[in-house]
Amino acid sequence: MADEERPVDEATSPIRAPELSGAVAWLNVPAPLSLKALRGKVVLLDFWTYGCINCIHIVPDLQKLEDRFPDELVVIGVHAAKFTNEKATENIRQIIRRYGIRHPVANDAEFRIWRAYTVRAWPSRVIIDPAGYVVGAASGEGNYEGFEQAIASVVSVFDERGQIDRTPLALTLEHEGVAETPLMFPGKVLATADRLYVSDSNHHQIAVMSHDGAVLDRVGAGTAGRRDGDFAVAEFHVPQGLAMIDGRLWVADTNNHLIRSVDFERRTVTTEAGTGVQCTWREDGGRATTVALNSPWDLAVNGSLLFIAMAGPHQIWMMEHTRGILWPYAGSGQEARLDGSIESAAFAQPSGLALDDSVLYVADAESNIIRAIDLPPTNEVRTLAGGDLFEFGDEDGKGDAVQYTSSMSCGDFGISNLGLPQGEVRGLCDERIQVAMLRHSLDLMPGELEC
Repeated sequence: MADEERPVDEATSPIRAPELSGAVAWLNVPAPLSLKALRGKVVLLDFWTYGCINCIHIVPDLQKLEDRFPDELVVIGVHAAKFTNEKATENIRQIIRRYGIRHPVANDAEFRIWRAYTVRAWPSRVIIDPAGYVVGAASGEGNYEGFEQAIASVVSVFDERGQIDRTPLALTLEHEGVAETPLMFPGKVLATADRLYVSDSNHHQIAVMSHDGAVLDRVGAGTAGRRDGDFAVAEFHVPQGLAMIDGRLWVADTNNHLIRSVDFERRTVTTEAGTGVQCTWREDGGRATTVALNSPWDLAVNGSLLFIAMAGPHQIWMMEHTRGILWPYAGSGQEARLDGSIESAAFAQPSGLALDDSVLYVADAESNIIRAIDLPPTNEVRTLAGGDLFEFGDEDGKGDAVQYTSSMSCGDFGISNLGLPQGEVRGLCDERIQVAMLRHSLDLMPGELEC
């Protein structure tokens, strides 16, 4: 939720780091941690909330830092939830498993640690030296090199003093002992007349299924990577959105920052857009395979045009798939709820798309709203229902009176709303958006249903 690197708090004199008091639960460790017990370690606190795309983007950086300083550094995720459902320890446990997080996580549901460190944005990170003092802090994603250099400097100084404790930290990882399932955190589904295509996101595959749920085929080796080739060797990394174009399945390969296509006749996977590197800010577009993308999350096709929900830069992109070129279509890149022309409008982590004639519907996750884009020649963005960045909940009604919580997908049937209690599902009854709510017996966990 912070788009650029900026300081959290600066001080000229040493600041004793506040103790890690007030968490309602600890995960990935056998017992709660304290800074006192971690003397001799460099500690990196990562303040995050699991619905924030910027927070998710830095998970690989945290893992790299843990690998770079395996004995000297302890990373602690301080989960301070934005949404009510994100406060549930079991939901956080599932997210830890989903993203393969291997460091301790404190559930700071009451924001007690957050307030003690005067944090103001997700994500924020704080470096604490082995003597228990704050030596650096920043908010926003990025700047891996800066953190690596800062931690290396702290380790060097305290190593010279003989004050580094390299004793391994005891962990009880949440993913250990979890039974394998046919699907693991499936992200999106595409239905055709005789098939279901499922993004089996944490198996890094596309599952091809019959309508009764039988798995008929799998696309991909099942390992995280970005290799093209035949089905047995091709790799994805947390695939999400799907679209069918002339018998080929197009895939938003989210963590690879790529758009891929699947040719079922040749049984091959091909990269169609992206470089495999996350773009750091805004891109202008161009030849598709030379343009860096940023967390493409969903796809919708309209003739020769492929629309892409680009969650990272808070934009909707357009690709002319027959010519292999793409560019930003709607959204300034600002993270906000702002209607108007496609150039001035703003989104907040768009994560779901559905097309109906000349209107593209958008599930705008962090704004907790459903948007509509009137396609050319109108090119206008309008909000149909929901709240705002910090206006969310569980209310029926019309227009702004409706309250969603992190709307993730939309389709002909309506929207999917992650986080609703007891699996409530809300549909858009008509284009004017009278929202109805259906309660059923499913008890959904994060990632079990997003479509």
